[in-house]
Amino acid sequence: MEQIYVDKTASRGIAVAPVYLYQEPDLSPVGELVSEEQSAAELEKFNRARENVQKELEHLAQENEIFAAHLEIASDIVLKEGVEAKISGEKKNAQLALWETIEEFAAIFASMDDAYMKERGADVKDIGKRMMAELKGVKRPDLGRLETEVIVAARDLYPSDTVKLKSEFVKGIITEEGGVTSHVSIIAKSMNIPTLVGVRGILDKLTDGGTVCMDAENGVIVIEPDEAALAEYEEKKKACEKERAYLESLRSKPAVTKHGKRVFLCANVGNAEDIRHALAMNIDGVGLFRSELLYMDNTHFPTEEEQYQVYKEAAELIPQELTIRTLDIGGDKELPYFEFEKEENPFLGWRAIRISLDMKEMFKEQLRAILRASVYGHVRIMFPMIISLEELRDAKELVEECKRELDAEGISYDKNIETGMMIETPASVLLAEEFAKEADFFSIGTNDLTQYLLAVDRGNKKIAEKYDYFHPAVVRAIGKVIDAGHKENIKVGMCGEMAGDKKATPVLLELGLDEFSMSAGSIDYVRKQILGTGFF
Repeated sequence: MEQIYVDKTASRGIAVAPVYLYQEPDLSPVGELVSEEQSAAELEKFNRARENVQKELEHLAQENEIFAAHLEIASDIVLKEGVEAKISGEKKNAQLALWETIEEFAAIFASMDDAYMKERGADVKDIGKRMMAELKGVKRPDLGRLETEVIVAARDLYPSDTVKLKSEFVKGIITEEGGVTSHVSIIAKSMNIPTLVGVRGILDKLTDGGTVCMDAENGVIVIEPDEAALAEYEEKKKACEKERAYLESLRSKPAVTKHGKRVFLCANVGNAEDIRHALAMNIDGVGLFRSELLYMDNTHFPTEEEQYQVYKEAAELIPQELTIRTLDIGGDKELPYFEFEKEENPFLGWRAIRISLDMKEMFKEQLRAILRASVYGHVRIMFPMIISLEELRDAKELVEECKRELDAEGISYDKNIETGMMIETPASVLLAEEFAKEADFFSIGTNDLTQYLLAVDRGNKKIAEKYDYFHPAVVRAIGKVIDAGHKENIKVGMCGEMAGDKKATPVLLELGLDEFSMSAGSIDYVRKQILGTGFF
């Protein structure tokens, strides 16, 4: 018997079952250079494979929105042109050209610090695997054919694998790679399949058919358990199922503390699909809509009309509150169609609101789209990385300029739309009282705030233990911001990782936080904490 401790729980729960080792076929490219004459045939092979994948995805997209996003990637003209350029210009065969292009696209997302954005690279790789399988004439294993209870163990899984799973047979998932915000994790949560990801070296320790106990509540895997461990985990499983049923029963209750303080529970999302997933948690709204995904999953700066359609759909889905953060790129977030100048420290460089205020016409297109969508729900505009009153005023003035243009064109919008800001730098904390006089709301971004306050790179593993949002400096900063907001009677929310940490809930309630916005999978647990707390 061996016990392994795991950091990343993607979907909670307890499972006890034999292991099914998922062996993916070899989809590595057989790479070679080709002649001028051969390149035409290679182009034809690639385009045929691409068309077949598009047809398959069109069918899947009718059943699951994740594949609508995958269809967009497969149809992406930049992806197509990238592969074709390597075939025609560099004389590489279709397999090598596809593999290199997919790796380049995925690397853009993988280099990002934001976990949600990083996991979008898995979607790009999923498309690449589909196309490569077509090129190589290889059939991928069908997990939908499993008909006995198992725990699936794999190097990694992709949405096209996971969507086929049947929860009555697949009792758990363990992967060596992957992250908690991946689409695989989202699907696993929706199916209530306990999932642990990023378990390095686990495949070397497991045998096909061997028994495993997995605790995806506390991050524990027991390999080949003895009778005592089996009995223990069967009891844990029963208790976990009872707890899950209890948490689901709490969803109908508003988040009100024992002393009557109403707290708002919202979701962090990147698209309409995320909102649909979060709606099951009975959320009070969306506290963070990451608009940068619209820009990153594109071949060009999205037009006003393209953005309007996306924001409109989101507002109709969640009319209670939709807080759209304006474009937050730079730092670790790049665009495939726009070249950023190299910076020694991009996190302290040209990013977020600084880009928007420099590229005013691009910014106005986004603001006009948000304003037009505001008639379909309670839409709010949130500016990222504000460090001065001048920046906030300039951003608000551009909103007013857009309003005047829409008035002149006879286009409706919410004339009382709220404009707020992220609090994520030491400067914004120190100026919180001044900002509160001019912003309609605050949202504390604890990820960057912790990094900047403690001078700790949150992506640096050597100093990872120093990145701590429970550090007294961070907690005091949060308290100062909440006090400043309440002094001016504005709502103060939080959309960083700390908001979804149930251990932090009592601290944040005691400080007076009004709104918690987090990934959908954390909402049930934070709600339970709020309903059980004695804090005001």
